[in-house]
Amino acid sequence: MRSAHFDVDKVRADFPIFNQEIHGKPLTYLDSAASAQKPQAVLDRLMTAYGHDYANVHRGLHTLANRSTEAYEGARAIVQRHLGAPSAEEIVFTRSSTESINLVAQAYLRPRIKPGDEIVLSIMEHHSNIVPWHQLRAEKGAVLKWVELNEDGSLDMASYEAALSERTVMVAMVHMSNVLGTVTPIAEIVRLAKERDAAVLVDGSQSAAHGPVDVAAMGCDFFACTGHKFYGPSGIGALYGKRELLEAMPPFMGGGEMIASVGRDELTYAGLPNRFEPGTPPIVQAIGLGAAIEYANAVGRDAIHAHEMRLRDYARERLGALNMLTLYGTAPDKGAVFAFYLDGS
Repeated sequence: MRSAHFDVDKVRADFPIFNQEIHGKPLTYLDSAASAQKPQAVLDRLMTAYGHDYANVHRGLHTLANRSTEAYEGARAIVQRHLGAPSAEEIVFTRSSTESINLVAQAYLRPRIKPGDEIVLSIMEHHSNIVPWHQLRAEKGAVLKWVELNEDGSLDMASYEAALSERTVMVAMVHMSNVLGTVTPIAEIVRLAKERDAAVLVDGSQSAAHGPVDVAAMGCDFFACTGHKFYGPSGIGALYGKRELLEAMPPFMGGGEMIASVGRDELTYAGLPNRFEPGTPPIVQAIGLGAAIEYANAVGRDAIHAHEMRLRDYARERLGALNMLTLYGTAPDKGAVFAFYLDGS
């Protein structure tokens, strides 16, 4: 399972959590779809941010405030480049993909949606990309339309086209399933949605960590991702949104940082992206996310992806040889995630 371009032992040594035994054996971790472990480079950056540079951002002119603000905004630029966004101002830091999706549901769609308007989802969505739309269904009378899967776990594009109509206002679709590993054809999903003038939100919680992402090439309106699945800390996520849409959206929450001025009888909101980042933001977590992306870039994103695909193929071959086990999700070009049923379990 080794490659000249990916040294498994060296990469494993970068993660201090693996320097332990569980039940007398070296730790093997197979739960990265839920949350990934953290390399020493990220832990060191977190410690430096807290122990050497920490201060609140955008609120002071002293040395520590300048260091902290520069690192925080530097992390935003790293995320921008990683996602292929046109501008750093189109990257909003949130606590998670969940918060990013809720931000879009409440600040973008809630003021616009009318009874009978339709939201299109696939049946393989994470709860985070279902519950906010159900809440709009209950509150606003929206209609949820569900896209089915093919037998191999791939998205049924005929079902998707059938779900679209002139009442479709939002398509909210996963990019890579955290259960099946299915990778959806986002560019085609976006193209068909735009024929109905519908907005498209992509849940990139898995794909941002495990595959190439280019939001400009996708053409999506919103892209949500999270840090803890990408070797970064928990409590940090990011939302990409097209500038013209973000500028037209009211703030999701109110408080410091998201305002330009406050008077007794008037209020002026800050520009992008600050208007969606109220209060003291997750400063060090954002810096840690930037460090995680830089770590993956240093190892080599292509090398990581190629190694994951070798692991996928190896696991599929070995698991497929077990007659007491049924695999779910065998779509072409799927990610290295497996769902299965064990007879008698």
